[in-house]
Amino acid sequence: MTPFKGKDFLTLADYSQDQLYKILAKGSEFKKLHKVGKLPRLLEGRTVALIFEKPSTRTRVSFEAGIAQLGGHPLILNSNDLQLKRGETVQDTGRTLSRYVDAIVMRTFSQSFLEELAEASEAPVINALTDKYHPCQVLADLLTILEKRDHLAGIKLAYIGDGNNVCHSLLLGGALVGMDVWVATPKGYEPDEDVVKRARSLGRNFRQEIKVLGDPNAAAMMADVIYTDVWTSMGQEEEAEKRKRAFAPYQVNEALLALAKKDALVMHCLPAHRGEEISAEVLDGHRSVIFDQAENRMHVQKALLSLIIGDLR
Repeated sequence: MTPFKGKDFLTLADYSQDQLYKILAKGSEFKKLHKVGKLPRLLEGRTVALIFEKPSTRTRVSFEAGIAQLGGHPLILNSNDLQLKRGETVQDTGRTLSRYVDAIVMRTFSQSFLEELAEASEAPVINALTDKYHPCQVLADLLTILEKRDHLAGIKLAYIGDGNNVCHSLLLGGALVGMDVWVATPKGYEPDEDVVKRARSLGRNFRQEIKVLGDPNAAAMMADVIYTDVWTSMGQEEEAEKRKRAFAPYQVNEALLALAKKDALVMHCLPAHRGEEISAEVLDGHRSVIFDQAENRMHVQKALLSLIIGDLR
């Protein structure tokens, strides 16, 4: 039995630094085995429910493909396939589904809803995105940085843009592995203070800098990584024009990138709005590792599932 067996993955703060590095090492191993067609069938006989209450491209495809590659069966569900909209409680849904499947992966709105599902479910629950956290994305981000730089501790990551779910998970994941994380947002769009405090607490043994400021230039100065995300997330469409005005000075472009280290990496979790949060020149430039991030989603998620429900004998 590993310390992962049957463990929920709701936020990166629930895992230790050693556990994160084990996931990353396993993801790197699976990536190499995938390239040569020698992936082990560690999920043979396992069924994983994939529940999507939000639209998805990368999350759905990366999970579905990864589960199949390890010999498992992905079961795709959306809100219309479940009885939640017809009055069934999340607790009853969790208790029922866990009698049928080996794990539940859910992309939903409320973090508390996901936590209620996990509390009721006997099967482990994996957070595929909520409004507060996006931990699987940050596992892929950490693997990508590790591939390009061979280390994580001491790396300065500048996150430029909205203090959203990706930002929250970068703060927690960066703190756990000893990275400096500088967040630059317009006033009123900062990350949740409770998440910032948790990140500082997680990182206290590494003495790294966890900063939230308003100046994108200061954040980008001598950064090893420049990271951004869309200015308007799902569910915020009515705020789109207001957000465009507020975030206009926060675009990741050549001028901002010039402030970072000469070999700085450019990251974005996708989908991207070219010409808004990031210029096309930077997104397609030689320092962009954005599509490596997208690929690595599949490999770290395979690693996570193999450790939580896989046959690792």
